Amino acid sequence: MIGMIMFVAALFLLMLGFPVAFTFGGVALFFGVFAEGMDLFAFMPYRIMSVMQNTVLMAVPLFIFMGVVLQRTRLAEQLLTSMGRLFGGLPGGLAISTILVGALLAASTGVVGASVVAMGLISLPVMLAHDYDKRLATGTICAAGTLGQIVPPSIILIILGDVLGLPVGDLFKAAVIPGVVLVGLYIFYIVVLTRFQPQMAPAMPDDSGLSRKKEIFAALLAIIPPLALIVVVLGSIFAGIATPTESSALGGIGAIVLAIIYRQFSFKMVWDASKDTVKVTAMVFAILVGATAFSMVFSYTGGDYLLEEWLLQLPGEKWGFIILAMLVILVLGFFIDFVEISFIIVPILAPVAEAMGINMLWFAILIAMNLQTSFLTPPFGFSLFYLKGVSPAGVQTTDIYKGVLPFILMQVFVLALIVIFPEWFGMSASY
Repeated sequence: MIGMIMFVAALFLLMLGFPVAFTFGGVALFFGVFAEGMDLFAFMPYRIMSVMQNTVLMAVPLFIFMGVVLQRTRLAEQLLTSMGRLFGGLPGGLAISTILVGALLAASTGVVGASVVAMGLISLPVMLAHDYDKRLATGTICAAGTLGQIVPPSIILIILGDVLGLPVGDLFKAAVIPGVVLVGLYIFYIVVLTRFQPQMAPAMPDDSGLSRKKEIFAALLAIIPPLALIVVVLGSIFAGIATPTESSALGGIGAIVLAIIYRQFSFKMVWDASKDTVKVTAMVFAILVGATAFSMVFSYTGGDYLLEEWLLQLPGEKWGFIILAMLVILVLGFFIDFVEISFIIVPILAPVAEAMGINMLWFAILIAMNLQTSFLTPPFGFSLFYLKGVSPAGVQTTDIYKGVLPFILMQVFVLALIVIFPEWFGMSASY
């Protein structure tokens, strides 16, 4: 039972606010020494070295760099301005444009925090100035910003590919349809809501002085650069021309080219973007090292066998396991980050899924969709904090919490559709 006790202890310490990497590493050290002594950690340097030499994980800092550079190019501002003019004349038009821009930013940057902050700074004041309901405005921005979790190139898909031993390119392809369905459902919700309650999102009067043709032309000019980057990055992967690691390098170069196009390039910008990339990457890999130590001790003490035996005896067999696994990940997402869940919970669930003959590609997409929800769920949803940090004084935390609820329900609905009808999304539930 030592493995189960250390698992509960780690969760308890995380709830108290201790840093994630040090929590997992510290708990592993304490229980490992208690169970076996310091000799148990003799192989830790080799485990850390194998993590550092993993070519799949090399894509993580490169995609982060691409996203940080693009965040500094005023890409989001250009897209939101053009899309706002294009759809602003419709009830809910600003919200629709925010969803579409969120999808484009997700496919070109994949950085949730940058997307939410950018749209919160640019789109939220405009929505509030045009009498949008605070809950609808904040919920739309949070939901649009978190699309970077499921729409490729997603950092979480790269991590899951490494943890589950799946080709990242296959995960990217499998995530396209769920991402498109989710974007379509968000837009459908806004259209239906504003059809019956137009006062929640009034149409924006056209004061730009541009003709309709010029508005469309301006929108295309804003869309083409990021769209070209998406084609280069994802197209090279889907066509089999480049691996995800190689395409992430192309993405970094493409981001620099866009910075030049938008006249935002400078060596200081590159230096600042590189420092931000190192900070985020160091956080991810520190958690990975702590998680590696934790999983090693957890496995040595027999916790994985005990948990696997219990999960294999669940009623409903495969479907009972899927439902429980999704509920556990959903609930844990309320309290801990997707990186910890990916490195700690997923490796525990993966052997059971394989033993039951579950299609691991389908299982990975279910996890990714579920982890996207964790960015929106109170009390610790990161998107909620990102938006609150840049919101005007009149926007309360309760407005943001209430605003994301319909979008959480839509994400859970799409997750349920992928569970029940995997063939609709080009997947199957079993090998």
